[in-house]
Amino acid sequence: MSVIKPFKAVRPVSDRAVSVACVPYDVIYDSEVREIVAENPLSFLRVTRAEGELPEGVSAEVANAKARENFERFIADGTLIDDGQESIFVYRLTEGVHSQTGIVACCSVDEYDRGLIRKHEKTRPDKVKDRTDHIMAVGAQTGLIFLAFRNTDAIRKLISETVKGEPLYDFVASDGVNQTVWRGPNELVEAFSELPELYIADGHHRAESAKLTRDVCRDSNPNHTGDEEYNFVMAGIFPDEDLNILAYNRVVHDLNGLAQAEFLARLSESFHVSETGNKQPSEHGTICMYLGGKWYELRSNINYIRQPDPIESLDVSVLQTQLLTPILGIGDPRTDTRISFVGGGRGTNELERLVNERGEGVAFSMFPTTMAELFAVADMNEIMPPKSTWFEPKLKDGLLVHKI
Repeated sequence: MSVIKPFKAVRPVSDRAVSVACVPYDVIYDSEVREIVAENPLSFLRVTRAEGELPEGVSAEVANAKARENFERFIADGTLIDDGQESIFVYRLTEGVHSQTGIVACCSVDEYDRGLIRKHEKTRPDKVKDRTDHIMAVGAQTGLIFLAFRNTDAIRKLISETVKGEPLYDFVASDGVNQTVWRGPNELVEAFSELPELYIADGHHRAESAKLTRDVCRDSNPNHTGDEEYNFVMAGIFPDEDLNILAYNRVVHDLNGLAQAEFLARLSESFHVSETGNKQPSEHGTICMYLGGKWYELRSNINYIRQPDPIESLDVSVLQTQLLTPILGIGDPRTDTRISFVGGGRGTNELERLVNERGEGVAFSMFPTTMAELFAVADMNEIMPPKSTWFEPKLKDGLLVHKI
């Protein structure tokens, strides 16, 4: 059973929604934040990344206080309004020929605790604390956890009927993605109760931060009942059949003391290596590598004694276990500062730029993980390697906010 509930959203007035809506806080460079908030004073990045309008090096405490101030100012000046009506929302994103339509509702943090909202990534305690402090300072969850589910006829019918009506918002954002939001029917609560589980597609740190926030609020509330808003977390919930996964690429800052010729020789012990004109793998089992101004195709040449499990067979796992760890010395990619991750939305040109202009050692272009692979790992209660998936288009922050 999957528990969802309507909530009273704080949301922008319709004629300012296009200016308020912004990318998630964790997919944008600091320099980009500063440029955007300087050009657009209504950007919700002023709440999610308030340091972007403060001197560099300010403390998180100062930035969070500024975030609270900006949030309250947006409400005071009428940019944001309290919806006043407990609602579930239907949310569609359209980019070119791709369209995905789901809902925005609140989910139970208790269900996350019990594993009914399934995860596939580990989280970093420092990042969880940072976002928890932000939620506590602002008094609201300012962005969506991105959940996936296996669709049903009942949910399809309710959503298809809703999108025939007049939307609350319908605009093209600055990134070219059309954003459309309707107020949905509360019958969706019963329809979702038929689902045995939900899956985190993106937003593990937001989910864990919601849990930590719940714990802090619960422990400080002697009259805790379990019905308080802090017991629920706002999420965008989309059918897996609609979702578009891009690769999550890797860049390593150096070759671990190896010359390029030595590095290629080491690679040939575990991979078939050939020069290629391709910058992106065409199929599972292939990795493209950018080194010294050339693209190479890598295919593992290791013969397995047994069939690899769903985690071992992921291309990101093959890269980690056969190359990054034994050759480049990247032990834990979550904490090793010698590796960076580049979302597939930035393209392979970004990989070339980082190597050619920034002097990075080597870049790897990955084949996208599939939803079936994500579900298989999550159903095993196992963890994927970090940064295994990149979903596009990104859900916007600022369109719907959940006060706790």
